[in-house]
Amino acid sequence: MRKENSTNSINREALINQCPVNYTLELIGGRWKTLILFNLQNKPLRFSELKRALPGVTEKMLTQQLRELEADNLLTRTVYAEVPPRVEYSLTDLGKSLQPVLINIAKWGLSVMPTYTSKQARA
Repeated sequence: MRKENSTNSINREALINQCPVNYTLELIGGRWKTLILFNLQNKPLRFSELKRALPGVTEKMLTQQLRELEADNLLTRTVYAEVPPRVEYSLTDLGKSLQPVLINIAKWGLSVMPTYTSKQARA
């Protein structure tokens, strides 16, 4: 945890507030957020379905990332009053508006990935 008034925290906040790219990356950055958003593009998913779609993610990390995405209004958590309880996650309109961005990021990644990975292998 960083102190809220540390120089590092102040600089980070300034960068986020002054640069739309940094702001966007703050919302969707991290190892799992883009994958969560990408998996929710077509339909709502339950926690277990998301966990299966993201091999390697821990339950704790998935829960944390889902909470952050919900707090940022990119997805909604719907609890159904059933026995046993059912919870589904789906994209909000704001989350859906990221779809073209994620698709373009994926296209860009595919276009440079073979070049990048072959350069890494030679190094």
